[in-house]
Parts: sequence; structure tokens; C-alpha cells
Amino acid sequence: MQLTTFIEAHTPAIEKEMVHLVENIVAPTILKDSMLYSLNAGGKRIRPLFVAAVCDYFQVDMAPAYTVGACVEMIHTYSLIHDDLPCMDDDALRRGKPTNHVVYGEALATLAGDALNTLSFGILARMPIAADTKIELINLLSIAAGAEGMVGGQVLDMDGEKRQLNLQELEQVHVNKTGALLRYSIESGAILARATAEERVALVDYAHHIGLAFQIQDDILDIEGTSEQLGKTAGKDIASEKSTYPALLTLDGAKEKLNEHFELAIAALQRLSKDTTLLHEFANYIVKRNK
Repeated sequence: MQLTTFIEAHTPAIEKEMVHLVENIVAPTILKDSMLYSLNAGGKRIRPLFVAAVCDYFQVDMAPAYTVGACVEMIHTYSLIHDDLPCMDDDALRRGKPTNHVVYGEALATLAGDALNTLSFGILARMPIAADTKIELINLLSIAAGAEGMVGGQVLDMDGEKRQLNLQELEQVHVNKTGALLRYSIESGAILARATAEERVALVDYAHHIGLAFQIQDDILDIEGTSEQLGKTAGKDIASEKSTYPALLTLDGAKEKLNEHFELAIAALQRLSKDTTLLHEFANYIVKRNK
């Protein structure tokens, strides 16, 4: 119940902040409409909620967490817009709605993704917080979202299509493609709270295993879920012959690996001194979600 209450309490504030930040820029109306279309399309808001959850753990001001969380969600949303383009995954459905390029066309969808990406860094630069904190937040986001993180992981994922990756290669794809932004979400909360080095190491270890667990569950749901459940096309991985955990380890083996990363995430939390119930529940939510 603690997690449900937390999500219900903080999701509206995160979503209000995202809309406010986009609505207040000076840009063509059609561009802002396209940006907001994908931002407002729904989603679990796991990444910004992780920023808030870590700030809640340290009992610090939540307002900066909402802003940083909004920036992370903008980066995540831009990546989804681009992933769905015909030149990438070529998908017509996202979060149960037509994808951005289906509604606005490929050119505007591409530009909306570009705009969300660049806007997020400007927002961080203008935050009324200590300069060293801003610099660290911006630097780490550039790593997590760029060639050393999410974008690099996407390239590795594309390179692995039509051939079977080994477990080490597959983990490297997802540490970058999915895990880097989740890790940033958790670590950025620690940065805002000025956590100790030891606390940050424990939270980064937790984030590493949560990121891999998230992707393994995604792979499992692509097999066991329906398009209606997932809000996107089910069975896409099999159809495109992508390397996945079930393809490499079997479905049962993937579920065993999922539980292994869950247990390692919980072990990382045990190195922290305060009550980690909320973060524990988040880990449980990651491995048991059905969409």
C-alpha cells in the first residue's frame, strides 16, 4: 500500500510539471502539440517516480525532484518517439494510442523528439539549485542518454538483430539501452539529496539490477502479454528476431534471471541505514508488473 499511495500522491505533480515546462517555451504551436501528445499519452512514470522515491528516502525537498523527473521523462519520451519511427522499430501503437509519427508525420515526430531531448538539458541548467549539483546532473544525464548510455545501447541492440547475442552481450545492450536512464533516475535523487559516497554506491548497485530486471520483465511480457495489456504491439521481438532473455535462456530461465536481479537489488538496499520499504516495493513492482 505504501507504493500505491506514493504513486497516487506524486504522479499528478510530475505530470503537471512536464506540461508546464513544455507549455511555457516559445515554439511553434504544432511542435508543442506533438511534444505534449507523447508526453500525455500515459505511461507508468517509473523514472520520475524513482527520482522522487530517493528524495523521499532522504527526506529532502520534493520540488527539484519533480523537475529532474520531468526532464528524465522527456528524454524517455523522445526515445520512444524515435524508436517507433519507420526507420527504427516501425510501430504504429504506443501506450494504446497511435504513435507520434502516425498522427503528426515522420518529420514533425522526429523534431518533437529532438525538442524534448534538448529542452531537458536547458531545464536542468536553469534550476535554482547549487551550481555543482546542476553540473553533475547535466553531465550524468548526457552520459546516460547519449552514446555512452541509451543511444549506444540502441545501436548495440540494432547490431544484435538477426544474430543471437550471448548473455554478456545482451546484458551490455540493456545496461545501456534501458538501465542507464533508470540508473540516472535513482542516482539523480541521491545527488539532489547530497547523499554520501557509500549511499550512492548502494543506490547505483540497486539501480543496476533494477534496470536489468526491468528489461527481462519486458522481454517476458512481449511473449506472455497482449497488445491490449501492453499498449504496444505484443510479439514484436519474436517477429523481428531480436535477441532477448527468453530466446537465450528459455522463458523459465529468463524468469530465474529476473528473480536473481531482484534479489541482488534488495541486497543492495540492505546496505542503507534508513527504512527502504518504498524502494523495496518499487523493485517488487518492476518484476511483477503486467504491462
